Amino acid sequence: MDNVKINKETIGFIPAVKTLSKSVREYKKPSLLAPLFVALEVVMECLIPFIMTLLLDKIKTISESGNTEFLIQVILKYGGVLLLLAFVSLACGVAAGKYCATASSGFAKNLRKDMFKRIQGFSFSNIDKFSTSSLVTRLTTDVTNVEMSYMMIVRTAIRAPFMLIFSLIMSFVINARMALIFLCTVPILAIGLTIITSKAMPLFQKIFPKYDALNESVQENIHGMRVVKSYVREDFEKEKFHKASDEVKKNFIKAEKLVAMNGPLMNFCIYTGLILIYIIGSMLIINYQEKVLKLAELQSFMSYSFQMLMSLMMLSMIMVMIIISIASAKRIAEVINEESSIVSPDNAITEINDGSIEFNNVCFKYSKTAEKYVLSDINLKINSGEIIGILGATGSSKTTLVNLIPRLYDADEGEVKVAGINVKEYDLTSLRNAVAVVLQKNQLFSGTLRENMQWGDKNASDDEIRHALSLAQIDSFELDKYVEQGGANFSGGQKQRLCIARALLKKPKILILDDSTSAVDTKTDALIRKSFREYIPKTTKIIIAQRVASIQDADKIVIMDNGKITAIGTHEDLVQNNKIYQELYYSQNKAGDQNG
Repeated sequence: MDNVKINKETIGFIPAVKTLSKSVREYKKPSLLAPLFVALEVVMECLIPFIMTLLLDKIKTISESGNTEFLIQVILKYGGVLLLLAFVSLACGVAAGKYCATASSGFAKNLRKDMFKRIQGFSFSNIDKFSTSSLVTRLTTDVTNVEMSYMMIVRTAIRAPFMLIFSLIMSFVINARMALIFLCTVPILAIGLTIITSKAMPLFQKIFPKYDALNESVQENIHGMRVVKSYVREDFEKEKFHKASDEVKKNFIKAEKLVAMNGPLMNFCIYTGLILIYIIGSMLIINYQEKVLKLAELQSFMSYSFQMLMSLMMLSMIMVMIIISIASAKRIAEVINEESSIVSPDNAITEINDGSIEFNNVCFKYSKTAEKYVLSDINLKINSGEIIGILGATGSSKTTLVNLIPRLYDADEGEVKVAGINVKEYDLTSLRNAVAVVLQKNQLFSGTLRENMQWGDKNASDDEIRHALSLAQIDSFELDKYVEQGGANFSGGQKQRLCIARALLKKPKILILDDSTSAVDTKTDALIRKSFREYIPKTTKIIIAQRVASIQDADKIVIMDNGKITAIGTHEDLVQNNKIYQELYYSQNKAGDQNG
């Protein structure tokens, strides 16, 4: 999903800055000290040419008088002042660099932390608004852009204008009429930068969705590398990546062409000013015998001109970085400002007494604007400790139904109750701790097997972990075995059983298995279900399956079709009276009564 379309116009630059500024927090002090030391550094650097002018004037006057002894004293005096200014400038520069690095790196750290924390609190409906690749781009590329911009703001963005202003002031102090030459270039510069910024900004905003697409291409390719190779689709994936990469390149070239105009514009204004200063200054010195402008003053003007040139060049760099980071700042603010659609209520209930579940006239749709409900008129009562099987064709909303129990989504109409209480009245953490879900896509995380199992219970001992693994019929691995990202070094059936063991360690009130034994053979499947009955007899067990054999011994079997419950009964009842169940049962078991 191209998530930029969602909030493209809802977050402006100023609101985005306000949002991001909250992440400065403990780095406010270095953020303030950095520009302070930069300002002091600039003052020292601007005073040096002025002191040099005074020194040259003194040297000329004393040389003409012939008092060479006094000349040495003057040189030592002014030389000492210049050395002191240079030392203070160096010390301020070092301090500014240190505090600037601390402030920008800390700010970036907090941004990533705040974004990641917000993402962790998202409901499924919030997550549906953002693609995985987009969130990765925002946490990496966008944060880096903002970090670089912030670094420039707290140091370079202070240094450049300060240097420009102080250099201009000192130029006026030396010779006001000559300093007016610099002011002539300012309107040209301001108009040019305004035009460049207004045209480049929309282009940079279009680039980041292309970055998202590029990251998505890389992510899918690496994650599905085995599939790509087995289907010999390397050339197709290369072409797909090249296309996404080419889109980023084309947009960047277009934007950078505009931004690159900053440099020539700056150079034109500065060098025009320098030429005018050389021409007019030389004429004034020659024609008026240094009565209007002295040679030492012209030399100082050259120093200040160079400082102003460097300042304007720095401002040009800052302008480019800020233009890029504005789009990034808005994208980061979108994530941080996204409020979870599912939160714990005030005075939430934290105690879940049992695993009974009740659906009363429940209807649900993924989007508020959708015309059709995904689930409609759901009425179902499950007693604590029962085993419930759910069967239905692909797309019949079986997974959506069970997602309402731990409030991964909220029902639009009706109510879902656990232990006789509406799930919306529970504390979210308490509710989800009481419900263990083994999803269709089994996710393992990089680390040891022990670390993965302790997701179920962080305090679980090795003996408890081994017991859970044995119940899930997978106790042949050492707990120190390394698990690759996504569990790539395990088979599908092994990953399913490891995830079941992890869920058992939770000792939940409700256990939901969403087609979680599809890659396991029927004998192992039966042994796992036997373990459920013996190990967690009081836990309510909901099993979504495609195989009738996985649920035929359930206390109740729920048949779903097109988002509705069409039948509820035991295996014996349904095999006699329900057409959907009969078709599935006889197609999977030709002998009919053989496993009945």
